[in-house]
Amino acid sequence: MRVPSTVGLGLGLAGLLTAAVPAAATPQQPAGRDAAPQRQHLVWGPCSAAQTELNEAGAQCAKVTVPLDYADPRGRTIQIAISRIKATSPDARRGILLSNPGGPGGPGLANTLALRPALKDVADQYDLIGFDPRFLGESSPVRCAPAGPPRPPGPVTTPRADFDASVDSARDTARRCQEHGDNAALLPHASTRNVARDMDAIRAALGEPRLSYYGVSYGADLGAVFTQMFPRRADRVIIDSSTDPAATQYELFQRAGGPLEEGLDEWAAWAARQHDRYGLGRTGAQVRATVQKLLDGAERRPVEVAGQRMNAPVMRLLLRQLVQHQESDPALASVVRDLVAAAAGKLTEPGPELADLLALLNSPDLGDSMVGGALFMCGDGGWPAGGWPKDPETYWRNTVKSRATQPVFGPVVNGMIAPCAFWKSPPREPGTTIHNKVPVLMLQATRDNNVPYEGALALHRKLKGSRLVTADIRSHGVYGRGSEGHRPIPCADDAVNDYLRDGTLPAHDLTCAPEGATR
Repeated sequence: MRVPSTVGLGLGLAGLLTAAVPAAATPQQPAGRDAAPQRQHLVWGPCSAAQTELNEAGAQCAKVTVPLDYADPRGRTIQIAISRIKATSPDARRGILLSNPGGPGGPGLANTLALRPALKDVADQYDLIGFDPRFLGESSPVRCAPAGPPRPPGPVTTPRADFDASVDSARDTARRCQEHGDNAALLPHASTRNVARDMDAIRAALGEPRLSYYGVSYGADLGAVFTQMFPRRADRVIIDSSTDPAATQYELFQRAGGPLEEGLDEWAAWAARQHDRYGLGRTGAQVRATVQKLLDGAERRPVEVAGQRMNAPVMRLLLRQLVQHQESDPALASVVRDLVAAAAGKLTEPGPELADLLALLNSPDLGDSMVGGALFMCGDGGWPAGGWPKDPETYWRNTVKSRATQPVFGPVVNGMIAPCAFWKSPPREPGTTIHNKVPVLMLQATRDNNVPYEGALALHRKLKGSRLVTADIRSHGVYGRGSEGHRPIPCADDAVNDYLRDGTLPAHDLTCAPEGATR
């Protein structure tokens, strides 16, 4: 239910690592970009062989036909892949429940199925509907021209050389995507607003008057966009770990710098108490100094691990990936210990945590997730995913300035140049302005260092019918943590399930403690 690791890391590596759309009949609907779509005759059958979990769960899959361009509803069409697991309590059936796992760029065909353990008996009351957003997964996927093999870092480098390499990679990604096949005609229609329209088309195709929804991270912002665009078609909407709707995506990345440094401080204090095991320092300040020395060295000479050189930008991304969840503190300590040993030429074999991250860095899925994220970041005209500076020097200046107060993560969140800086096709629509009274249940962790808590408060004020459930933890994502092996937040899980079960929002905003915590 969190942002998939390949997606989350892929977006960060977009600037660091070096399709044909099938025709289909146009659904009959009134003209106009947001005219109500009509029910379609869907052909249900087994899901593709790649969807092992869905097929084992007895799901069915189908394709919903939608306009490529909602401003031209009788023009070219694409297909959205959906999955369905029918409600097992027909007498108590509420309707349909869709979900989105985040990203942007995360496919979600099996995502609602993944929610079932957390939903418990509530799952019996809904048809669980998964879908891949347009151009991703099995939904008329867009492909970019193949990238060449990644260029490994040289034996010596500088921060500016690393940054220039990221600029070259972002420029190449933009070129490979925009010049490949028919992409120039397709990419302008990759946007969050169009995904929300596709969700409404799924609702109509299934013959439902309204839809319920759970989304996390970017999926939370997508849910807010849906409530703004289709307020009368939103049933029970839950958004988990959302952002400030007044900010651009680049600004949201920048705002994460301070909370990330605070998360690292929290981890460093924990690691200091574990000095006898990890040897990183006996105080939090000493642990921080160990990390900084590692990064400073890698900015001159990349560290070789298992035959692979790792420069400072990649190390920073790995640190960011692991500092998100307090349950990952031991893994982060193990990775830092191994990297320190490798920098000293003393690492014989990486531990399992670092080995897993190295495998992820070399995974073909990483490139796909990078492309999927770029499509929507470059297609949105503003919040939630767009708004990227065009001048590469803007990123560099912000990176240099950030080092004084954010020495570890400032270069990541400020220098993360997206291919959008070189995207040729401008967004077709502005970002979405949120201001409505649709009932929404919001969840947020106070120490979320991916999407900071203040952003959720800002969205909460704009969603005037919302209730906010706060969890006092360091985490990205609150609902269903127990099913992922993390410490659960029972009162947050209960609030979600109660809302889906009986439609009653909490009477007031809530603050929840982790399971077993004392106040």
